[in-house]
Amino acid sequence: MSKKISILIPVFNEEGNISAISEAIHIVFEDTSHEYEILFINDGSSDNSLAIIKELCSRDSRLKYISFSRNFGKDNALLAGFKFATGDALVTMDADMQHPPELIHDMIELWEQGNDVIYTYRADRNEHASNLNQFTSRMFYKIINHLSDVELEDGIADYRLLDKKVVTTFNNLHEDRPFFRGLIKWVGFQQIGIPYTPNARANGETKYSNKALTRLALQGITSFSVKPLFIAIYLGLTFSMLSLLYIPYVIYSLYFHLAISGWTSIIVTIAFFGGLQLMILGILGIYLGKLFVQSKQRPHFIIKESNIIE
Repeated sequence: MSKKISILIPVFNEEGNISAISEAIHIVFEDTSHEYEILFINDGSSDNSLAIIKELCSRDSRLKYISFSRNFGKDNALLAGFKFATGDALVTMDADMQHPPELIHDMIELWEQGNDVIYTYRADRNEHASNLNQFTSRMFYKIINHLSDVELEDGIADYRLLDKKVVTTFNNLHEDRPFFRGLIKWVGFQQIGIPYTPNARANGETKYSNKALTRLALQGITSFSVKPLFIAIYLGLTFSMLSLLYIPYVIYSLYFHLAISGWTSIIVTIAFFGGLQLMILGILGIYLGKLFVQSKQRPHFIIKESNIIE
């Protein structure tokens, strides 16, 4: 008995890639016995992405779409897809053609061998990315592995296959602003990673800037660890102890009537500790902010229209 595979593709301003990724997936499944569906999640695109998706869906019943009322972010688009996908397994991939569709064959084979999660990571240096982007990407994974409680391979991607029971587990989570790359590792189950070489982006520009990567790193670290809070405590204790070393110098200067000069050093010291305090307050603020947002219990996304929801 053949099983059904759901292909989940978040879309944000990808009008030049939608037809290409759809056709590539059709080719992948031509020589398989599996049923499949392609579910596009339009994440508030401002270009013609939605119109192109609707046109494709009108000609092929295997294509479905959900369109948000605004941009809610990629991870929330994945959550929507998890909720409405009907396959026995679900594949998540980007719409820009950098994730090679033919790798789906290998994922399905590993899934049929009993693996519940098949995730991908870049095999080697990405020749399509700039040196700066490669450096920031390596730093991102080093920092998050050092500070968080999950271990992520360098270059782990949002290209993965999940068994239906794993998808059900995610649907039962109620976490605000989910960090899927970490959550995938956190949920457990039988997992295996496979390397891949990313293709060149077919059309358009990447949506991940260095600022977005920094925000993603902070989100990932604070979602899976309280280590930054302990680091803040250790920093406070360390500098408090170091400040005690200044006491003998003060006593010596008073006893021998030596002038305690150094206006510049005092200002630098005040500025340094002021910056340190603000950094620690910022760390506390991130955690408090996550609690504040979580307490509102707002929906992860708002669906404006769809061809699968009546």
